[in-house]
Amino acid sequence: MPNPSQLRAAALTVTAVLLATWSTGCSSDTTNEDLTAQKLSWKECPAPSESEGGGSAPSPLPGGTEWQCATLKAPLDWADPKGDTIGLALIRAKTSGDASKRIGSLVFNFGGPGGSGVTTLPAFGKDYAALRTRYDLVSFDPRGVGRSAGVECEDDQQLDKYFQQDATPDDAAETQDLLRNTKSFNAACEKNSGKVLPHVRTTDAARDMDLMRQVLGDDKLHYFGISYGTELGGVYAHLFPKNVGRAVFDGVVDPTQNPEQSSLGQAKGFQLALDNFADDCTSKVEDCPIGDTAQDVKDRIAKLLKDLETKPIPGIFPRELTQTAATNGIAQSLYSKDFWEYLTEGLQQAYEGDGKVLMLLSDSMNGRNENGTYSNITAANISINCADDKPRYTADFVRSRLPEFRAASPLFGDYLAWGMVSCTDWAVPGAADHPDVSAPGAAPILVVGNTGDPATPYEGARKMVDALGKGVGVQLTYKGQGHGAYDSKNKCVQGAVNGYLLQGTVPAAGTVCS
Repeated sequence: MPNPSQLRAAALTVTAVLLATWSTGCSSDTTNEDLTAQKLSWKECPAPSESEGGGSAPSPLPGGTEWQCATLKAPLDWADPKGDTIGLALIRAKTSGDASKRIGSLVFNFGGPGGSGVTTLPAFGKDYAALRTRYDLVSFDPRGVGRSAGVECEDDQQLDKYFQQDATPDDAAETQDLLRNTKSFNAACEKNSGKVLPHVRTTDAARDMDLMRQVLGDDKLHYFGISYGTELGGVYAHLFPKNVGRAVFDGVVDPTQNPEQSSLGQAKGFQLALDNFADDCTSKVEDCPIGDTAQDVKDRIAKLLKDLETKPIPGIFPRELTQTAATNGIAQSLYSKDFWEYLTEGLQQAYEGDGKVLMLLSDSMNGRNENGTYSNITAANISINCADDKPRYTADFVRSRLPEFRAASPLFGDYLAWGMVSCTDWAVPGAADHPDVSAPGAAPILVVGNTGDPATPYEGARKMVDALGKGVGVQLTYKGQGHGAYDSKNKCVQGAVNGYLLQGTVPAAGTVCS
């Protein structure tokens, strides 16, 4: 199961000149230019490309501030910094406050990996109004994502079939189908983006961020990382500890886990979120429309998924809601408590033979737009993960681990276990079992863990603090639901984060918000 960003934004046709400025490809620029001396040409933002999610150009912020976009030139291969270059798409909103009190740029990564920061930051922009009083808000499409040399794999029609496949095989024939489809997808990535695939590791993106820091004119990188963005931030801190400014990690990846351990942790996390959803529905004064007890809610969901394996129901014409699509849609709805009402509605409709809402949720997870085009979030997610992760898992290995995954989550266990084969036939070897985030000498990093987080389980926050090293990571706990904490609007969490980023006030280690 991919772990993409929750929001997508979107694309229109722009002039040829502007499209050239936003080129996604590699440039054979072999001059000895010092890339740290480049000047960014900030312009009105175009509508996001299809690879970024499609849609309209970003609207101005309250008060009228316009979003500005630019392209940062970076080496394709950081081992050959004077060789070919790629363009990295950037977006910013300039500070709303007094210029004399401006701290610098605050760089956001919203996770995935594979999420477009150029589309996601404007979607959340108003939520960061307090932070914009002292920072320019900045985000970017990491390399391999969206307009930053975006990885291309299968086309839209092929992706429709890819996401409809049986992702939890029950016999040898179904297993071979899954492995064959995975191999075909991976081969398409190599065919269409082979030049980029070796250079989309998280260490490459971290080096891009340090180049970005210098070109933006900041002595230190001030950073807000969410989900996978916490891993990227940790890797940056490891590579450039002395360049870390004020940094916040929210929805924290456990940097000590290999892919198998991470998948098992997600199985437990999504099961916890499903348990909490079922408890919430059945504990209200009004009747829960999808079950009489919490266990009844979960039993009915399990029966629905079992039935869908052999008898899909109408989804969004002409596509049907399969077991895989329904599981995906349920998982997407558990990323935020705000989505629980849509899950309830989707389940009600599915029980009556209408799979439209669950299909819409699944499409959101997969980056599918209403017009049938896809963003490149899945291609980028798989490409970055496979370049980062050294282990390659076989079908026999997955089968041997199924009992533990099923014990962790009767609903999501098989799905997450079989997801481990996604890198088996990948063209590029993985870098390591897990990232190195040790950052001795770095400034304090505020690490925020959510006890009800399905995608990055709470235990990862403590593991990140320990891995960063003594005196670096400072843990804050939010007793809540959903993925991440800051955007829950919890005043305690936002007060602590804003206090650190704006005033430099580090909260006491172990602070708990509820």
